[in-house]
Amino acid sequence: MSTLFHYAYHVTSLTETREFYVNLLGCQEGRSTDTWVDFDFYGHQLSLHLGTPIATTNTGKVGDHLVPMPHFGLILPYEEWREVADRLTGAKVAFDLAPSVRFEGQKGEQWTLFFKDPSGNAIELKGFKNMAEVYAR
Repeated sequence: MSTLFHYAYHVTSLTETREFYVNLLGCQEGRSTDTWVDFDFYGHQLSLHLGTPIATTNTGKVGDHLVPMPHFGLILPYEEWREVADRLTGAKVAFDLAPSVRFEGQKGEQWTLFFKDPSGNAIELKGFKNMAEVYAR
């Protein structure tokens, strides 16, 4: 990967945010102050600041499901996605869309799940067995 993605958004508690992103998602904490904290989010930089999170509504159509909009996420190799999905399931995270497969047996086959962090920020994780098919049509 030659470039990194940076995303900054609001959270309501740095303590809950650290617990969730470090202990559940496995992120490494970077710099921080009393009002924000940076995380290495699978090679990308999240900068989470105290404030009012962006409101979401379930208006994004994914197959037969309506998912939170806006949302952000990651595309992971399937094995890594499966590990995170199992960790979230074991922690009894409430899914907006439980782990499932889309386009099964087709080009672009992918596993997906949607959930929210403790501040209500919507996150999608996708898993691909064939990363060359991420943009497949």
